[in-house]
Amino acid sequence: MLQDLIERRAGLLGVLTAVVISVGGLVEIVPLYFTGQVTEAAPGVHPYPALELEGRDIYIREGCYNCHSQMIRPLRAETERYGHYSLAGEAVYDHPFQFGSKRTGPDLARVGGRYSDEWHRVHLDNPRDVVPESNMPGFPWLATTKLTGEDSAAKLKALRSVGAPYTPADIAGAKAAVAGHTEQEALIAYLQGLGIASRDW
Repeated sequence: MLQDLIERRAGLLGVLTAVVISVGGLVEIVPLYFTGQVTEAAPGVHPYPALELEGRDIYIREGCYNCHSQMIRPLRAETERYGHYSLAGEAVYDHPFQFGSKRTGPDLARVGGRYSDEWHRVHLDNPRDVVPESNMPGFPWLATTKLTGEDSAAKLKALRSVGAPYTPADIAGAKAAVAGHTEQEALIAYLQGLGIASRDW
């Protein structure tokens, strides 16, 4: 009788579905806020320096996350290829996090230090110069677009308000750390910092 009533009334079915999803979401998500593995930084993980933070913003702006994940699953095939599986504590300073799920290109969670800066420069200009089978587009304009650093201090302040431990000195020096660098240099700095902390685990 009750099932028949629910099936005949689409509005009631929608409300009950929303209630069930909400309760299930709360049961799954709320406990995560009270566990240190999720809310505390993993050993060696620090907030991004100003130049890397600008590079991260360029990574997001250019849609790199559409093809590259930054989350290594705890499966043998993945850990043998990419390294130690990803920990929640590695992403505590990522707002928003870059886990992703699409892998047209390789996972980048541990790419830091794997290639030289020059390799990244060539790869960003024209990926097929270093990986002939690549279908990644080139990003040559990044090499000629300069950063001013005008918004860098504001970005650090915003991240400090959500828990990133930036000091007043970090914020005061943000513009100088970024100004004059190209977008390509910032993106390479970001990529070269990914997964460095995990080498000590």
